[in-house]
Amino acid sequence: MANVSVYNMEGNEVGKIELNDAIFGVEVNEHLVHMAVVQQLANKRQGTQKAKTRSEVSGGGRKPWRQKGTGHARQGSIRAPQWTGGGVVFAPTPRDYSFKLNKKEKRAALKSALTSKVQENKFIVLDELKLDEVKTKKFAAVLGNLNVDKALVVLNDNDQNVVLSARNIPEVKTALTNTINVYDILKYNTVIATKAAVATIEEVYA
Repeated sequence: MANVSVYNMEGNEVGKIELNDAIFGVEVNEHLVHMAVVQQLANKRQGTQKAKTRSEVSGGGRKPWRQKGTGHARQGSIRAPQWTGGGVVFAPTPRDYSFKLNKKEKRAALKSALTSKVQENKFIVLDELKLDEVKTKKFAAVLGNLNVDKALVVLNDNDQNVVLSARNIPEVKTALTNTINVYDILKYNTVIATKAAVATIEEVYA
């Protein structure tokens, strides 16, 4: 099992914790990680873009000039794609970009992402993360003590003081153990998790 240090909010090491190899020590499957990220981004797409084809643009029912004898190229409609104001060739239409990943694939991808952070020493465990008031400066001080800038902070419970204090820092995102995903884990340089959050992750995903 991987041993990682446990830090307090002042950035001092206060102990060690053994991580479950079934979650934090698996073989990294890059293909599944890639698929999970693509799926998440695809499922976010609205798919509402729309342009009109030549059959949908108004006007152009009459042939603009006769077929022969004008010196112009032959034309059948002023709404053909080569005309200004004409229809769009292969115009985009509203569609659903989402696709499914199996539950086992999703779990394997999440475990791979967490394992990669542990292997890169980018997984920090805090004994606890508590603030007595909503204060961005205090939360920023905790990050400074840990020498972290761009971080995903995983909490076990929805502590509003922590969530609201972190909300104003552009490079920081808070997440609960049941909302973590592969994209966020990879997007942020460091994953910071409380001991309680680690215990819950091991309980749910083991």
